[in-house]
Amino acid sequence: MSVILKLKELLFFFLKWIFLLASISLISGSLSAVFLVSLNYVTSYRNYHREIIYLLPIAGLCIGLCYHYYGKSVARGNDLIFDTIYFPKDVIPFKMLPFVLFGTLVTHLFGGSAGREGTALQMSAAAADQFHNIITISTKDRVVLLIAALSAGFASVFGTPLAGAIFGLEVLLISKIPFKAIAPALITAYLANFVAELWGIKHIHYQIPEVPDVSVQLLGYTIISGLVFGIAAVLFVRLTSQVSSVTRLIRFPPLRPFTGGIIVVALLLAFGAEKFAGLGIPTILRAFEQPSLPADFLLKILITAITLGMGFKGGEVTPLFFIGATLGSALSLVFPIPVSLMAGMGFVAVFSGAAKTPVACIVMSVELFGISGCIYMMVACVIAYLISGRYSIYNAGENKQPRHFLFRSHFNF
Repeated sequence: MSVILKLKELLFFFLKWIFLLASISLISGSLSAVFLVSLNYVTSYRNYHREIIYLLPIAGLCIGLCYHYYGKSVARGNDLIFDTIYFPKDVIPFKMLPFVLFGTLVTHLFGGSAGREGTALQMSAAAADQFHNIITISTKDRVVLLIAALSAGFASVFGTPLAGAIFGLEVLLISKIPFKAIAPALITAYLANFVAELWGIKHIHYQIPEVPDVSVQLLGYTIISGLVFGIAAVLFVRLTSQVSSVTRLIRFPPLRPFTGGIIVVALLLAFGAEKFAGLGIPTILRAFEQPSLPADFLLKILITAITLGMGFKGGEVTPLFFIGATLGSALSLVFPIPVSLMAGMGFVAVFSGAAKTPVACIVMSVELFGISGCIYMMVACVIAYLISGRYSIYNAGENKQPRHFLFRSHFNF
């Protein structure tokens, strides 16, 4: 009799997780598809109606008012998700999903410099945590579910399922990785990306046509480049944090993005809205073809830090791609390495340093650029990660330190 009961329990366990992972994958992939299509639409509209950027301060005021009066419980965004994983308590409010979607699209429509991964992560996690209300889920299983949701959101918004799975695990390193979260993270990452592609989403691919043979000299240049990429990552993190701190001097929160909007509009008019507004994908693509101006990455750091630090919504990752690609592209004028390879190295290495996810970034480089330049990407990512120290764009969890399973085992078998 006990054997039959155990088989029933085992069957229920598998059916429950099949349902949960399939549901999260379908929801996350579909949400990312809706988000990406909407983002493309608002970006195209802004490109054809450049004068709309003058309304960015008003857009910021609207976002600020919405969060101040109706969305205080979800205003912390990614930090709320990570704190929920570290210290599971209340269910993440579902309203995080529509709030961050609205805030991000408005930010991009009117020319704010922001990314998209933060929105995907928050939508996916907010949707996934609602299952805690309808199905009996233990605290440990809830953590696994949220990790799987992060992997699904990241994978489906960038089209990098393996890197997405690793990101969902790696970004949450405290003292160990929940071993049983690995399979759910992989499953949801691949399924969510598949769902997004079923909706017709086409992800951007970057070309690195020329990869020189590995030599001691080129690896030396790569190490130096990794140091520069790590410094750029720290600069971005610290500046965004400082802007956020100074902004608190404005007592009425909705006025913070309003003020930020005025500053960003002035910067865009001075240095080029076409280049620095929104995601900046055309500039990233050009960085792989010809050397960028040395000031491009600095201006993107400044404009993005003000946009996000003063209360607009969106992610940090695509701006980090922009910063890294343009910095690497500019460094190709100094180092005898092909411009496309330098841009690719910066693309992933600055993200590695700022997010503390070198393994995910190395895998992402293979998924985006191919295997041929992997050794250069790996060296740049690890060096940028090491040089950036404790500074991270994901600040939740006071006990989270820059430890990593490249150097110390965190698995709990």
